[in-house]
Amino acid sequence: MSKVILITGTSSGLGISIAIQAAKAGHVVYATMRNLKKRETLDAAAKEAGVSLNVLQLDVQDMGSITAAVDYIIDETGRIDVLVNNAGAGFVRTIEQASVEDMNWVMDVNFMGVVRCTKAVMPHMRKARSGHVLTVSSVGGLVGQPFNEIYCGAKFAVEGFTESLATYVTPNFGIDFTVVEPGGISSEFAANVMKHVEQTGGMLEDEYLPILQKYVGGSTNRQAGTDIYQTADEVAAVIMDCIKADDPPIRKRTSKWGEEFVGLKTDLDPDGKKQQAKVIEEFLS
Repeated sequence: MSKVILITGTSSGLGISIAIQAAKAGHVVYATMRNLKKRETLDAAAKEAGVSLNVLQLDVQDMGSITAAVDYIIDETGRIDVLVNNAGAGFVRTIEQASVEDMNWVMDVNFMGVVRCTKAVMPHMRKARSGHVLTVSSVGGLVGQPFNEIYCGAKFAVEGFTESLATYVTPNFGIDFTVVEPGGISSEFAANVMKHVEQTGGMLEDEYLPILQKYVGGSTNRQAGTDIYQTADEVAAVIMDCIKADDPPIRKRTSKWGEEFVGLKTDLDPDGKKQQAKVIEEFLS
């Protein structure tokens, strides 16, 4: 069955892959991005794939922009079946070095952007008694990592936000919630992270520098000859499986490496369903 799918952050990388695969599967896709001047790569990918996309402006940091896009889709189609919260930004810097402005930006894009978009579609999905909110998180939403405390904090928040909604909205209104947790993705994401470091003062000469150099060097080595990094198409395929599922998982890793990396936290409840049932039993039975 064809679904109406709204995807954020489709100017590059994973967002483009999700949009193309969803369109190939026969869905009506609304691919959105903050700056429509950056749509050339998306348009070229759609042309090469032979698919049609509806491209809209949507800035996850601007509630007015989000509401306008959602209202436009509802006016055109009468529904939004799936929201894919894909827009996000990485950040590598210790909390001592990060400015308050940087910290607020990371939290706003990665967490509040998800909250705003979810808030905008919820009334329509609740009225329809169906829908699926799927958010791209990270293994960093389950396991904290060096120099990623602000980014991981935002992704941990996304995980808690999603788990909470799944405990009462899903059983009462038929709206499913999923967090997809990739490891590394071979795309522009990592490059943009380091670009942001350079734009905000580069690697600072302090006691953290040798540790950061070890982290960055290890990241380069991890990209070569390991199974940590997946292609955007591989991660998008996992997301499409979640969209197709009759009973989608609450959380889903995208690779064997990811499963092993977070296994100490997830082995007892890989998809989050047991914890969901436990919370419902404890608070709502």
